[in-house]
Amino acid sequence: MGITIGVAALVIVLSVFNGFGSLVQSILINFDPHVRITFTSEKAFNHKNEIENFLQNKKEVLSFAPFAEGRVIVLNRNHFEILTLKGVSQKFSNADWGLSTRIISGRAKLTPHESIPSIILGLPVALKLSVRVGDTVSVLSAARIQQSAFAYSLPQQSKFYVAGIFDINNKQYASGYSYTLLSSAQKVLDIGQMFNGYEIRLTDISLSEELKKELEKFPVAKFYKVNTWYDLHKNLYNVMLMERWAAYLILSLIIAVATFNILSSLTMSVLEKQKDIAVLRSMGLKNSGIKKIFMYQGILIGFLGTIVGILIGLIVCYIQIHYNIYPLDPTKYIIDSLPVQIRWTDVAVISLMSFFLTWLASLYPARRALKLNIIQAIKWE
Repeated sequence: MGITIGVAALVIVLSVFNGFGSLVQSILINFDPHVRITFTSEKAFNHKNEIENFLQNKKEVLSFAPFAEGRVIVLNRNHFEILTLKGVSQKFSNADWGLSTRIISGRAKLTPHESIPSIILGLPVALKLSVRVGDTVSVLSAARIQQSAFAYSLPQQSKFYVAGIFDINNKQYASGYSYTLLSSAQKVLDIGQMFNGYEIRLTDISLSEELKKELEKFPVAKFYKVNTWYDLHKNLYNVMLMERWAAYLILSLIIAVATFNILSSLTMSVLEKQKDIAVLRSMGLKNSGIKKIFMYQGILIGFLGTIVGILIGLIVCYIQIHYNIYPLDPTKYIIDSLPVQIRWTDVAVISLMSFFLTWLASLYPARRALKLNIIQAIKWE
């Protein structure tokens, strides 16, 4: 019973952690590239053809495009917000780009509207600026403010057409970013034809680290920095991983206590069966046979407890996934039910850990049975 409860609890809790982890990752990956190359020197721009040729020849690269970003002030009448304006390539303005799935008003296409460049704002920003789709806002960059300060003139503002409004359950993006075409961002940020680097999407996200290592070995790697999707939010992912391991270790104590009970009960069984063991030994049963009796008893308990625990855990997870027995309030949380994701690697690790502990608990009593003195045990029989 103890092993069953421990194994079932581990399967359920780790599946919930997997569900939350996948949810956070899917939200961030929609806005983050799989791999990002950020130029750290203007010299990197001179080698852009080499970098592009390298990426084009990599089969795992699904698409890549340059990006430019910088801090700007977005104004509408008496309201203003300081944001990061990000210029993206037209090829990312499609269904593959996560922003298109988060548009709640307007459209995700960034093509100019009547010669006025388009911009997409987050919902919190749109509410603070009191704008909606179809309005125009003024955008002012730090570079233009600096130029106007030296020229003793008013900074030049650029008009943008609000083409869409997006909403995402991530304050960093919803309140801190706005999006426009790369050419429009280059003009506002006053950087000419230069850009900040490349954003890369892969056929398989698991290949990110491999591509990062290859890019870091590239001859011009000293002029840029490479980050994977994991590096962009490393602190968050590390905290989630730490919580997951902490839960695993804490719940493993339930199984550890159960296996200690197995050790105790088998040890008592050895003491109670001393005469039986002595009789069997005197009849010619080998030491290996005596050892197997107690080993098999402990392993059978562990096997049955583990199998039943896994079945209970999987059944509970299945019911939550398909019937939502534990709903969440969507007005308070970003989801309407407790997320659950079963990973068979977790099930395998839990099973092996449980089998190992029960085997270890059976080893001591079995060895103790071999140390029995036959003559003393049947002396008075």
